[in-house]
Amino acid sequence: MQNTFKLGLIGYPLGHSLSPKIHAAALKACKLKGDYSLFPVAPDDLQEMTNLLDRLRSDKIHGFNITIPHKQNIISFLDELTPTARVIGAVNTVYMQNGKLIGDNTDAAGFLADLHKLLTLIPHKYGNVKSALVLGAGGSARAVAYALVNDSWAVTVAARRVEQAHTLIAQFLNPGSRLASIEYHATALNSIIPSLSLLVNTTPVGMFPSMNESPWPAELPFPSNATVYDLVYNPPETKLVTDARFAGIPATTGLGMLIEQAALSFEIWTGHKPSCADLTAAIS
Repeated sequence: MQNTFKLGLIGYPLGHSLSPKIHAAALKACKLKGDYSLFPVAPDDLQEMTNLLDRLRSDKIHGFNITIPHKQNIISFLDELTPTARVIGAVNTVYMQNGKLIGDNTDAAGFLADLHKLLTLIPHKYGNVKSALVLGAGGSARAVAYALVNDSWAVTVAARRVEQAHTLIAQFLNPGSRLASIEYHATALNSIIPSLSLLVNTTPVGMFPSMNESPWPAELPFPSNATVYDLVYNPPETKLVTDARFAGIPATTGLGMLIEQAALSFEIWTGHKPSCADLTAAIS
């Protein structure tokens, strides 16, 4: 068994990450020794990425989380992907297994676990209709779309570069999936508002320090029967969440997803799964 766990997060920028506090709480809750560090790696710094992964290969570090902008470009550095990460096409957790560098994705399961918690607290105004709009088509959007499709949702992906949305949905298409793509602009979004029961923002719009921005066009009303889920969690209440709540729409940030996916990653690295309540208390 590993005596001291050296863990960390690769991304850029990382100045306001909550992950060190969350994983410090996980180590404490599971009575394990170790630390969790931030490793900012600029998008084009391939040498630093190689250096960090070499430290993982040599057992100097025992696990990495991966965040923006590296969830997809990390794949070319890895030996294998788990089936989930392979289908999603994005990685947020890296570890060594049998001498190989493995990429996994706990974002999908973390998102779905938190979404289910949220929906149990909300009266279902939409009955059995499960129709979601995902804003964005990057690595986080891939995880969210994967989770929703596998939970029997009809999913529409909106991207400013619509070819990116086309690529995403083509990757997931199978006989049972219900996927579509649209351009990310007010006219196209307006056409599907009446059918929506869930709106998910996977873009970084509204994230610190651009806290006065919202990914939802100001001229559009919110879907009246929908729940809003913003993956952004810094600030604690984004403009999208504030605006949705003002319009009478249930809304939450991605803090719960952050906690859920962190607990799953921590279990992969250490074999111990901390209580999500303990992790939430560490950042409350």
